[in-house]
Amino acid sequence: MKNYYIPVALLASLLFLPACEKLIDIKPESAITAENYWNAEGDVIGYLTGIYSKYRDVMNNTYYLEDRGDAFSPGLESGMSSAWQQNLTPQNAPNWLDFYNVVHHCNLVLKYAPGITFTQEADKNRILAQTRFIRAHIYFTLLRSWGDVPVVTVPTESAEMLLPARAKASDVAAFILKDIDEAINTFPEDNIRNKDLASKQAAYALKADVLLWKAKVLGGDAADLTGVIDAADKASAGLNLEEDFSKIFSTDNRKGKEVLFALHFAKDEKSDQYSKQLKPRDLFVQAALNKNDIPYAVSGARSQYAPSDKLQQAFKVNANDKRTNASLITAVGANNAVIGVFDNKMRGTLYPDNRYYDNDIIVYRLGELILFKAEALAALGRTEDAITELDKIRVRAGTGNYKGATDKLSVEREILNERFRELYLELKRWPDLLRFHFEGVIDVRAEVANMNATIPLFFPIPKAQIDINSNLTQTEGY
Repeated sequence: MKNYYIPVALLASLLFLPACEKLIDIKPESAITAENYWNAEGDVIGYLTGIYSKYRDVMNNTYYLEDRGDAFSPGLESGMSSAWQQNLTPQNAPNWLDFYNVVHHCNLVLKYAPGITFTQEADKNRILAQTRFIRAHIYFTLLRSWGDVPVVTVPTESAEMLLPARAKASDVAAFILKDIDEAINTFPEDNIRNKDLASKQAAYALKADVLLWKAKVLGGDAADLTGVIDAADKASAGLNLEEDFSKIFSTDNRKGKEVLFALHFAKDEKSDQYSKQLKPRDLFVQAALNKNDIPYAVSGARSQYAPSDKLQQAFKVNANDKRTNASLITAVGANNAVIGVFDNKMRGTLYPDNRYYDNDIIVYRLGELILFKAEALAALGRTEDAITELDKIRVRAGTGNYKGATDKLSVEREILNERFRELYLELKRWPDLLRFHFEGVIDVRAEVANMNATIPLFFPIPKAQIDINSNLTQTEGY
């Protein structure tokens, strides 16, 4: 299969014509129908290419998985999102329709691809497995953002389809895990063929992630935590930690030995990766004595956010932490004046005309899989084993083996802190805080400066959607 980031011509333009959004009661108008499209192997291959492109688009955003956390402070320009301000209402609620658009197109592939003859059956199975992975990951993002969400398993091909109600979060998680298991059983090979595309190992990583959520947020049990350990081990096969932490994110080392699955970016095709929100335009750092070390851009950068003081302090806990300079950079002016603090983790690529923020979105990598395993072991009370895993990350970071208290609560707090340092800006922080909150390790409202005791932890639904679909109920607390 061609990599999804290769430009797609007419097919891609047809793929995302207005269609399907029965969630808001829009009559389908797509130019693609079962009668005139789903006829050949190439139709399915091209359609999946378009799905990957749209999947990347919805994941290329800090709003859902970072903004509500504690990693960002106001930057040098632009305003903070309503999610960061914890000022969410039914009137300004984020919309889930882009996510459900991806689900709709996955549902089309899962409906029509099985009936199409492929030269190699393995190629069809691989496409079906990748499609289930994408659908599962999209639903997992919905689950972590809104909690109860509608589960739609068939494409919206008729304006007469019933408007869906929200399913319980536990049922959504069960559906996601079923999709993941079907993907795992459908992939024709165990190994990773292309890190730009979902694989069986990536599905195991997603399974570990979902099982942790199920165990901690949805009242799961020890079997779920044991499942995390098993899935994380299977996902880790053949991967190795980069000795140099910064190399993980270098555009000269894309899909290196630590990366399991990443969404590809490239200049002139897709180079506006979300990390641009923490980078300065050149005019803001003209007076910096270390200007040439800063990943600024003439255009494209927008320092809407800055790394928070809390994040900076987390790195300062250990002066030997090699990740500090690889993650953050301070623009320093005359007399050591601080001009600003910026992201240094995803530096993009410098070309003669400009810097382009074209770092891949790393969905899963070995560093996180190790911390998944440590987290599950700690939650099971196996703190010594958890510390063994934790130390793999600490040693690579240069901070040495963990020497702190070994009671369950202390070790779990340390794992959360380690995830903060290790996975900063990788779209992990808000779900991390929620997992440890619901488990009782932290109080998320005490961790995030803008929160108070009355703010709900899941997003509201736009009032306009409820006005159209009376089967939807508003998120509790709004």
